[in-house]
Amino acid sequence: MKIFLIAAITLDGFIAREAGQSSFDWTSPEDRTFFIKKTKEAGVVIMGKTTYQTIGKPLKDRLNIIYTSKPLKSNYDNLVYTNQKPQALLSDFKKQGYKKIAICGGASIYSLFMKSGLVDHMYLTVEPHLFGQGVKLFNDQLDCKLKLLSSKKLNERGTMLLEYRVI
Repeated sequence: MKIFLIAAITLDGFIAREAGQSSFDWTSPEDRTFFIKKTKEAGVVIMGKTTYQTIGKPLKDRLNIIYTSKPLKSNYDNLVYTNQKPQALLSDFKKQGYKKIAICGGASIYSLFMKSGLVDHMYLTVEPHLFGQGVKLFNDQLDCKLKLLSSKKLNERGTMLLEYRVI
């Protein structure tokens, strides 16, 4: 099973100016197009409660898994709340036949899954913005090595899409 992290960051490494801000507020149309395509290919998206609240509703055509300390009952067929450990959650999805899982944020969820050692790919859209301060991509100390697999310029402003393998 392929587990990938997908995020948009500023040149100075931030995913938002403040907690609760959607990256769609400041990212390029090309990033949004890539995010939709890649997460629909996966079929499963995992995110934290704050990230989910910035979106406001489940992403269509994907199973939405929301991490929260107090799982709730969902009113949507494609939305599940959980507090399972990453290994147990992904094991369940593997048994169900899922081949790809997208980790969609925020910083706590990115850190949780990177520290678990389960993420094997990262897709980072680097937008030509500087925030100076805000929410970093990771909110915990990590020691992960990456190998660049591809880089692609998405638009004339200089938005870059980087694909890495976690090694």
